[in-house]
Amino acid sequence: MINMKYTGWSLALLLCLAIPAFSQEVVAPLRFNARLADLPETTRRPFLKTTALGLPFFEDFTEYSPYPNSVRWADSNVYINNTLGSGVISRGIASFDALNKRGRPYDTTNMFNLVFADSLTTQPFDLSGNVPGDSIYLSFFYQPQGLGFSPEIQDSLMLFFRLKNGGWTQMWAVPGDDLQPFRQVMIRVADTSFLFDGFQFRFVNKASINTNDDIWNIDYIRMAASRNINDTAVRDLAFTNDPSFLLNDYTYMPYRQFLANPGVERAANHTDSISNHYSTNSTVNYGYRAVETTTGAPLSSGVGNINIPAYSKREISFPNYTTTVSPPSTTARIVYRNTYFLQSGSPTEPKDNDSIVREQIFDNYLAYDDGTAEKSYFLNLAQSLPGKTAIEFRLNAPDTLRGVAIYFGQQVPTATNKAFSVAAYSKLAGIAGAPADIKLFEQSDLLPLFTDEINRFTVYKFDSPIELPAGVFYLGTVQPASSGSDSLYIGLDVNRIGGNHLYVNLLTTWQSSVVSGALMIRPLLGGPVTGTAVQDASPRTQTWSFYPNPVSTSLTIAYSVSDMQGRVVQEGAYRQARISTESLVPGFYLLRVRDRQGWSLPQKFIKL
Repeated sequence: MINMKYTGWSLALLLCLAIPAFSQEVVAPLRFNARLADLPETTRRPFLKTTALGLPFFEDFTEYSPYPNSVRWADSNVYINNTLGSGVISRGIASFDALNKRGRPYDTTNMFNLVFADSLTTQPFDLSGNVPGDSIYLSFFYQPQGLGFSPEIQDSLMLFFRLKNGGWTQMWAVPGDDLQPFRQVMIRVADTSFLFDGFQFRFVNKASINTNDDIWNIDYIRMAASRNINDTAVRDLAFTNDPSFLLNDYTYMPYRQFLANPGVERAANHTDSISNHYSTNSTVNYGYRAVETTTGAPLSSGVGNINIPAYSKREISFPNYTTTVSPPSTTARIVYRNTYFLQSGSPTEPKDNDSIVREQIFDNYLAYDDGTAEKSYFLNLAQSLPGKTAIEFRLNAPDTLRGVAIYFGQQVPTATNKAFSVAAYSKLAGIAGAPADIKLFEQSDLLPLFTDEINRFTVYKFDSPIELPAGVFYLGTVQPASSGSDSLYIGLDVNRIGGNHLYVNLLTTWQSSVVSGALMIRPLLGGPVTGTAVQDASPRTQTWSFYPNPVSTSLTIAYSVSDMQGRVVQEGAYRQARISTESLVPGFYLLRVRDRQGWSLPQKFIKL
């Protein structure tokens, strides 16, 4: 409640220019990488090598850590992944963006700053025994945008070489561009100022946070002697995409729900893809092994072979196995681990990219996403209407809905007072012939928390468990009208093209989402859950208003004071709270007031 005795009561206008007067779904940059935020500091520290690197040098980022291998790299700013690239050379890439090693923006206050952002620096090489005639070349593949947002023309990706005197010289740079296939770059290392003990090379990106995350991807770095400018052939058989999930529609689900109807939930096949980077056709032998991780019990295995044309990629496929295990309890977490491997290729080619692992997790949630967000999603609300999302889920057996896990996208600066509700429905009006919504539950006055405590999601425990029958239910968010809660960023997994079961309600009717990908909201089922510590928005009740709205020249703030029984004992207009709006251009704005408790929830108004 606003206490009028406080002389420190103040007002703020939050400018929201360029908000269109119509509602829409919006896809935005992630601006937060929770996979990096939760790792201990020891995994981020540079590793001091006691021996120098030598030639040949090779890196294709096949490790499962999100940080570069510290044996080869002296810093840990880039993000190692297999989800942000398009048409990668082999599994694993290094992604450069505007987020630091903790997954946070380099600049959290000014989103329009152009900054030197990520760097990728090798450990020192000893090239003191080399001469220019050794014909040393460095090569790498790069790609702008990938599955993120494109770097703008003022952004760039650069390569620097370290000199004997300790300085750095720029050897190559490229300006921002739209999505392109991976392109190879060849750089000769011949100048005697590079041929010393302590030589390093470093990639750096210049990024403007602005409207995107300025993604650059690098793959397949090689440096060796006795090369020439035409030595561009990769000559490798390698896995590229991540393997498919074993499930037909969900990515993850409770094991009891799987066992209730495995024939429907189990995909017909599990697949992966292999790239042939040779100039000739190659016959590839491949296989897989599957085990249950708790006991190590074998589940299945298989082998096969395929002929892949030169410079081509082919999908491999295995019939899905029907083996199951007996869980120790109905709520037990069960993990199937599938390891795929190649048994072909030249003995001299890289072998780390000849195997890849996919874990099929059965836990206490339903999910269409794979656990990694590439972009953010939000609703641009109408002036006086709430915005709602609802994701369709299906149960094979009755279960108990205990809460929800939501992956939030970070905003710059950090979002505050984005109050929202979570609602569950058994029917949505106009969907599957339903005449009206049937709401099962709504928990209100929640605030987002950007955390990574439980699988990189924020967990909201429901006040009361909801008993659900087998069949379809819907779960999603409600963002109240005129509250300032629009632009609530939720993670979007763009790799799950077929995972969109999302409906949105922006103008009083439910519509299928037009955004491709899976919104990262997961219902939590079964046994009790522990909620993440999240600030409750309910204490910040609105005890003030303003008029007129729409406004031409000035706003007047009205207030009310209530006793402890909720009875209004005083109301009126605050004499010092008349705000001139004459200098504002027409558009939507947000107004907040502040007392000693902090800022209130915003209210929206229109400047004519």
